[in-house]
Amino acid sequence: EDLQTACKRDPAATSTVEVALTYPGVHALWVHRVSHALWRRGANLPARILSSLSRSVTGVDIHPAAEIGRRVFIDHATGVVIGATTEVGEDVVIFHGVTLGGVSMNPGKRHPTIGNNVQIGAGAKVLGPVIVEDGAKVGANAVLVKNLAQGHVAVGVPSRARDPRTDPELMMDPTIYI
Repeated sequence: EDLQTACKRDPAATSTVEVALTYPGVHALWVHRVSHALWRRGANLPARILSSLSRSVTGVDIHPAAEIGRRVFIDHATGVVIGATTEVGEDVVIFHGVTLGGVSMNPGKRHPTIGNNVQIGAGAKVLGPVIVEDGAKVGANAVLVKNLAQGHVAVGVPSRARDPRTDPELMMDPTIYI
């Protein structure tokens, strides 16, 4: 499923063999599944060691406690950071340089919740226990610190939500910021 997802999401992918051998985002997700299973069983140190080794090889830092859904694709992968209390839904695309991070050092929910069918552009930062609802998009290099409604696009620093159904600029070209 991961290989098919990468081939579907990346027009540059030529085969599942190529993806399996050369896509660090796919490798990071595979290792995360193992480290997450260890984490859930209470084997925290082995989970963290495995996660650290994966980060060194893939350039993707996913905390073993993070919850990641099916058919997630991390394109180009380098520099992606996903914090411990992050929840990522299904069919999400994450580009390079994305941070799903916290803004507090206090225990508890500190990282974002990402819905299904969300796209997060290169270099975007989604910070704190915010909710990005299904079908939303976070534009490249946006900094999102507030909840983002279903189907909306977040752009800017700090980002602001815009509705592509009513925003004249986005109506002309809804991919302008993605």
